[in-house]
Amino acid sequence: MRVLIIGNLAGQLSAATKIAFDRGAKVLHAHDAHAAMELLRTGRGADIVMIDVHEDIRSLVAAMKQERIVAPVVACGIGANPETAAAAIRAGAREFIPLPPDPELIAAVLAAVADDDRPLIAHDPAMMELRRVADQIAPSDASVLITGESGVGKEVMARYLHKRSKRAEKPYISVNCAAIPENLLESELFGHEKGAFTGAVARRIGKFEEADGGTLLLDEVSEMDIRLQAKLLRAIQEREIDRVGGTKPVKVDIRIIATSNRILQEAVMRGEFRKDLLYRLNVMNLHIPPLRERPSDLIALAEHFVEKYATANGFDRRLSESARDRIRSASWLGNVRELENAMHRAVILARSEEIQVDDLRTPDGRPVQPNALDATAERAVNAAEAAIKGATFQIGQTVAEVEQDLILHTLDHCLGNRTHAANILGISIRTLRNKLRAYQDAGVEVAAPGEVRAAG
Repeated sequence: MRVLIIGNLAGQLSAATKIAFDRGAKVLHAHDAHAAMELLRTGRGADIVMIDVHEDIRSLVAAMKQERIVAPVVACGIGANPETAAAAIRAGAREFIPLPPDPELIAAVLAAVADDDRPLIAHDPAMMELRRVADQIAPSDASVLITGESGVGKEVMARYLHKRSKRAEKPYISVNCAAIPENLLESELFGHEKGAFTGAVARRIGKFEEADGGTLLLDEVSEMDIRLQAKLLRAIQEREIDRVGGTKPVKVDIRIIATSNRILQEAVMRGEFRKDLLYRLNVMNLHIPPLRERPSDLIALAEHFVEKYATANGFDRRLSESARDRIRSASWLGNVRELENAMHRAVILARSEEIQVDDLRTPDGRPVQPNALDATAERAVNAAEAAIKGATFQIGQTVAEVEQDLILHTLDHCLGNRTHAANILGISIRTLRNKLRAYQDAGVEVAAPGEVRAAG
C-alpha cells in the first residue's frame, strides 16, 4: 500500500501520516499539489492520495485527470464541518476524513483500496493443495493466471505468490483493468511522454515501470480492450514497453500475474480476448474454487473476520455453535468477500459476546437463510435463463434488434442487476455497460438496478 500525503505536516496531518505508516503503508509526502504531481509522474506512484482540505483539491484532481493518472483522492481536515466536507467532495475528493484522525477510520480507508492484511487461509483439502502448488511456483518468474468467481480471493493469492517469490523485496503493483476507463488504461500501464496528448505536460511513468524488478498484477485482465491487448502481448514477449507518444522502447524486468473471473477460453472464441495473449499469461494456472466448495474454510475464515472486526471495534466476540451451523449451510454466492461483510455486520449487531444466528444478516437486513443467502438473485437468474430459453423473435428483425431485445429482457428478469445479466449473456460487464449506454443514448429505456422497465 502506497500513500501520498499532501499538505503541511506540522499539524494533525502528521498524526494521520504516522497512523498510515503504523498500518504498514509506504508513505510519501508532498508539500502541495504541484509537488505531488511531480512525484506521481516519476513513477513513485500512490494507491491512495490524502490531501489537506485547505490545499487546491480541484486543481489536483483536474491535473490527474488531464494527465491520465488514476488514484482515489481523500481530503483531510480539522473538524467535521459539513460545508467543508461537501466542498471537498464537490472539488473531486472521493472521501473526507476529519482531523484529529481516528486510527480505525484511517485503517478503513486504507483497507478499502488494498488487501495487504488479508492472509491466505486454507484448511480445506482443495485449498491446501492449491497453496502447495502456489508455494512450488512462487520462486519462478513464470506468468500466472489466477481464475475463479468474484470474491474468492484471487488478489490475496497474487500477493501470496509475490511475498514468496525472489522479488518479494521489490515493488508489488496492482492494476484493476475493469475499474479504469479504456481511454486511461494505456497511459496507466505504459506511461506517456510529454506532449503525447492534450494535457500531457510532462513525462509520466506507468505501472510497468513502477513494478520494475517486482510483480505486476493485472486484475480482471479479461476486461481489457482487445486493441490494448496487442500492446500488452508485446510487452510480455519482449520485456519492454512503449510509452504513449514514445519513440524508443523501455526495458522492464517484471513478473506478470493476471486474474479473471471469466472463462477466458470462451472469451477467445467470442473474439473478445486474444488467444496468443491467453497462452502468454496462462503459463501456470491457479483456479480458486468458490467458497461453497470449500466447506472446511468457512469457519476458519469466519472466525478470522470476527476477530478482525471485533478488535477494530473494541468488542469481545465469538461465534455460537448455532451461528457456525448457519454459516456452514448458507450459499455465500459472493464468496469470501460476502462472508467477510456478513461477519462484520454480525460483530456490530451482536447483543452479547456470543454471535447468534439472528445476528447474521444480509445487507438489506434479512436473516441469513440456509442455502439461500441470495435467494432473490438466484430467482432472478433462474427467471432470466427461463426467459432466454423461451424467447421468440420475429422474422424481419435485424441481428442488432434481436441482440437488443435479448439484453434488455435479460436485464429485466435480473431486476436491473448488470453483473448477473452479463454472466447469463456470457459477455463482460464492460461490454454490457457499453451496449446499455448506446441504447440509452438512442432513447431506449433501460432497467435501473433493482427495477424493471415499465414496458418490460
